[in-house]
Amino acid sequence: MQSMRPKRGWAVAAALALTIPAIAQSHTTISPRQSTHGATVKYTVRIPTEGDVATTGAELDVPEGVIVESLQVPVGWEHDVERADDRIVSITWRADIQPGEFLEVGFVARNPRQGSEIVWILRQNFADGTVIDWTNGPNGIRPTAVTQLAPRTQ
Repeated sequence: MQSMRPKRGWAVAAALALTIPAIAQSHTTISPRQSTHGATVKYTVRIPTEGDVATTGAELDVPEGVIVESLQVPVGWEHDVERADDRIVSITWRADIQPGEFLEVGFVARNPRQGSEIVWILRQNFADGTVIDWTNGPNGIRPTAVTQLAPRTQ
């Protein structure tokens, strides 16, 4: 009779091999990833620190047509907003996020009334001065920086 233990070992190793790259690719994201035209939505930006260097902040450029109505102000965070014609066009959050930790911050915004998607410009700042753009990757725009828009149902 053949032992089942070696087969389980291979199964665990295969599962880990598939999971580890997904963890390594984890990065600053925005959700929800689907919404509707003209809807007022709470968006959440998740900022993790996976490497050995602490995160010191994150930046969000607000796309044309999106109207930010209010910002969450988490304890221990600082933030700045940049405005153009009374519209918030960028938000910068500052915090100390140590390796292996993540923080989330939210804001409420009204979606554009037309278009198929919102492409959010997300950048993460690190203690060593590195800045990573989590919108544009080697294969184009990353899906974790996009909110798909659908027409409103009446």
